[in-house]
Amino acid sequence: MTFTASVFIGTSLDGYIARDDGDIEWLTARGEDVGDMGFFEFLDTVDTVILGRTTYETVLAFGEEAWVYGDRRVEVLSTTIPEGADPRVTVHRDLDAMIAALDERGAKHVYPDGGRLIQSLLRAGRVDRFIIATAPVLIGGGHRLFGDLTADVRLRHEWTKTPGAGFVQTSWAVDRP
Repeated sequence: MTFTASVFIGTSLDGYIARDDGDIEWLTARGEDVGDMGFFEFLDTVDTVILGRTTYETVLAFGEEAWVYGDRRVEVLSTTIPEGADPRVTVHRDLDAMIAALDERGAKHVYPDGGRLIQSLLRAGRVDRFIIATAPVLIGGGHRLFGDLTADVRLRHEWTKTPGAGFVQTSWAVDRP
């Protein structure tokens, strides 16, 4: 394994990353009161961003100013986005091919974003750290951060911060045997 993968994400207290319709206003509205919670400092440590299709399309819908990835490599996992549709991204059709390409290219620190992508990487044993900002809200349903797993994933607490506005941010390292 060449690269390390660190998830940086916000959830509701009941573990959702978005409503069923993809809405994240419950997170962004509260997050405005607290700032970026270290996101840009974190992003400065990343050489490659990998996005699921839905997350990629959500970022595009926010407009050009929401493209915060700069000149970092951005890779998108999608079976429907045409290759070459966006010169800023490389499209991969399956997870194994994307992981192989990242390893072959020598990616060092990867930031995966998107619920299903994160779940797939976790099941493949390719997530090394979670930095999770928990919003002070219960939304009762939607897209969960964690899906079904075939085995327990042991975690080691690294730190916890309370950045304000009721948020609690915690970093967990995946504790590999």
